[in-house]
Amino acid sequence: MKSIKLIVSLLLAAGTAITISAFKLSSESCSVTGKVKDKTTQAVLAFVNMDLLDQSGKKISSAITDFEGKYMLTSSSVGTFNIRASFNGYKTSLKNGITLSAGKTVVIDFDLEAKNKDVAVTDEIKAVPIQKDKTYKEKKSEQTVGLDQMEAPAPAESYTKAEGASRKGFPATGYAQPDFNTEQYDYVAENNFKNVRSNPLSTFSIDVDAASYSNIRRFINSGSLPPVDAVRIEEMVNYFTYTFSEPKDGAPFSVYTEAAPCPWNKEHRLVGVALQGKKIATENLPPANLVFLIDVSGSMMSENKLPLVKKSLLLLVKQLRPQDRVAITVYAGQAGLVLPSTRGSEKEKIMEAINGLEAGGSTAGGAGIKLAYKVAKENFNEEGSNRVILCTDGDFNVGVSGDGELVRMIEEKRGSGIFLSVLGFGTGNYKDSKMEKLADKGNGNYAYIDNIMEAKKVFVNEIGGTLMTIAKDVKVQIEFNPSKVKEYKLIGYENRILNDEDFNNDKKDAGEMGSGHRVMALYEIVSISSSSTGISIDPLKYQVTDGKKKDFSDEMMTVKVRYKEPQGSTSKLIARPVKWSDPTIEKMSDNLKFACAVAEFGLILRNSAHKAKSSYEQVLNLARASKDKDEQGYRSEFVRLVEAAKLLDNRKLDDHVDYTDVVRDK
Repeated sequence: MKSIKLIVSLLLAAGTAITISAFKLSSESCSVTGKVKDKTTQAVLAFVNMDLLDQSGKKISSAITDFEGKYMLTSSSVGTFNIRASFNGYKTSLKNGITLSAGKTVVIDFDLEAKNKDVAVTDEIKAVPIQKDKTYKEKKSEQTVGLDQMEAPAPAESYTKAEGASRKGFPATGYAQPDFNTEQYDYVAENNFKNVRSNPLSTFSIDVDAASYSNIRRFINSGSLPPVDAVRIEEMVNYFTYTFSEPKDGAPFSVYTEAAPCPWNKEHRLVGVALQGKKIATENLPPANLVFLIDVSGSMMSENKLPLVKKSLLLLVKQLRPQDRVAITVYAGQAGLVLPSTRGSEKEKIMEAINGLEAGGSTAGGAGIKLAYKVAKENFNEEGSNRVILCTDGDFNVGVSGDGELVRMIEEKRGSGIFLSVLGFGTGNYKDSKMEKLADKGNGNYAYIDNIMEAKKVFVNEIGGTLMTIAKDVKVQIEFNPSKVKEYKLIGYENRILNDEDFNNDKKDAGEMGSGHRVMALYEIVSISSSSTGISIDPLKYQVTDGKKKDFSDEMMTVKVRYKEPQGSTSKLIARPVKWSDPTIEKMSDNLKFACAVAEFGLILRNSAHKAKSSYEQVLNLARASKDKDEQGYRSEFVRLVEAAKLLDNRKLDDHVDYTDVVRDK
């Protein structure tokens, strides 16, 4: 009994709404009360999470059942509400259409059913017919199994360590450490310096994704530093636009290089390698065959999930042309077709279907993906772009849901010429690791939408890059000249590294570039004359080690890029030698200066073993000096974000935590 009292005391101290004994109600309020029991044993259940939701899924109030299984939920306004009961080990129960009146109490009891792990849930696909003037809620009754009848996962805030909540990626000092958090990020093992004599080639796949930056922004704006593994520096750098000229030789992109002293290590240099994709005006884009695949499961109820998804997609609908077509598929416990492929000129019909969506049920993401590809294939446009746009928090839990299974399924589908874009939403149970893999293997891009302005960036400002691919399987290979460069380190791109032999292998998948996309990669290098080194290896006996076999004394490196046309199968090659130069920081272009500021910020957030003399002040100085050409305000926003992170950061950066192996590769 003492332990129970202790739990109650802790809950009350944390500000948790909990009902203990008698319930009192003012004349101005309306309420619902009742008792929660085990469906089989009829034993009362204490500490069950109870939520009162309005018709949009927004939480009005919460409570926890007392020792007698009783609860009370109140509202300051009258109307029709839904009630959700969730408890570890039991299926979540949702009761809809509860009408509350002023000064009155409605009694609603719950019998919760224990989860049976032996029951298999199939990926069966069922169509959801849509008719004008019917809301999605009304149409749910037309399904064989209604969405409100499906099992819904407990809300993120009710997860506990005992329920297996993952805190992967949340270090101990100065970082967000939510007690009820199941967000997942893949481990990022930071690139180390490599010796040019033994590793002259650096090969990687391009990455135009920008999800990491907007996700980092979400953490900082909410008052905490991001998890280390949420920080992917290449995605931070590539979030921003740069003033490169478009290609003029018929190629889908132009190639740029620039060298400068390294701001955080004066003994080193930085080399920027950039690709700028050609820009195609919206009116000149080929017709689009789009399938919106929308997660409407119970985990998508919060305001920054399905409601934001709907607002975001409405921005895209406004950009559609008559020659474009859109279909809408959804998934919760099962997958369904909400809107068959519809002409872009029928905007009202498309908007009505989007506005009618509601959340509820478990998450059969695999079944949804299968259906979306099926619909896209049925409406395939040989002369246009064909794309599935997945909107989700990534928390798949029914049917095909494991990363390996989903990736293999996507790999099978990408050969059909249908690309997959993934848009992430929400917090608490966000599965970044899963969604990045899906976009990567689906020949598409990955973005995180944390607010409506980010949706505008993706669906309005950069709609060409979002919808149209200009080159696929784009790979970069750098060969360093050992007579000029002693060591090098690729900053970021850790999960995009390729084997050297993959560069000429046209069967090896790589990144895609959309209309107007730009890619920036930064190398930190150590010159042959520098005394700086961290590599301890014996002199090579059989290899040429003095760099004199082939002089090429005026070249620092050669940049090679391979790519395929969007529907092609054979790659094309672009090669550019880069001359050696001795630039100064003062002569750095604004492009490289700002990219350096973003990369250095990433090193600080990761508390990188290679951050050297990185500092917030240096990041701010570089960013402020290079933010003049900032039509959309993203660079100014970056400055404010760095200032906020500086205030939040209570770590001793000189006493860094080793998240990577600091021994340089030999």
